[in-house]
Amino acid sequence: MKSESTVSSVMKWVYVAAGIALFFKMVLLPNVAPELINLSIVDAVVQDAGVSNAVSGIIFRNRLYDTIFEVVVFTIAILGSKYLLANERPFCTVYRFTDHPSVVLARLGATISALVGIELAIRGHLSPGGGFAAGVAGGTAIGLVAITASTEWMQGVYQRWQAATWEKISVLVFLLLAVMTLIGLELPHGELGTLFSGGVVPILNILVAMKVSLGSWAVILIFIRYRGLL
Repeated sequence: MKSESTVSSVMKWVYVAAGIALFFKMVLLPNVAPELINLSIVDAVVQDAGVSNAVSGIIFRNRLYDTIFEVVVFTIAILGSKYLLANERPFCTVYRFTDHPSVVLARLGATISALVGIELAIRGHLSPGGGFAAGVAGGTAIGLVAITASTEWMQGVYQRWQAATWEKISVLVFLLLAVMTLIGLELPHGELGTLFSGGVVPILNILVAMKVSLGSWAVILIFIRYRGLL
């Protein structure tokens, strides 16, 4: 016990010294920035990717490896939720909004979120937005509907439209197109600033939006089934 107390006391002083050193580094030492002469990184990314939104160009071209693993991690999270809750008993009582004003407001918010998600997915390579933001908007729309609808209806719609199958298809197509891009096979960029520009980037945006939205739907149904609420 005495040795643990001594170690703890020493570590506290180490943390204090590190904090003081970090403080002086931030306050006293200047930030060294590289001097870029006649070079615009944004212009270079836009020209290289063929899209007006440089962020989409970076995500789906310059850092495509990271994006691939982000999609894979999200897929693993969904599978993990199903696996961890598979042996639990379904929750008997499902809590949801039933009063008319709440239902109307939630459905209105879901409609707006869905439209925003579609806009971000289709035009994410032209303006701020993209596949992940569109997927979040789509998942928000599904969540707002879920807290006002019956679980049986939500599950029925999910199975009727084969959402699980489309989710898997979107992942496989995304990985296929990503591999094609990484080995140098690209679609024509088209005219910069138009809807049909950027080659494969708009398609990847739509696929990621589908994946995140449908994956969010699956997770929502799982938590409603085994937890009774979101």
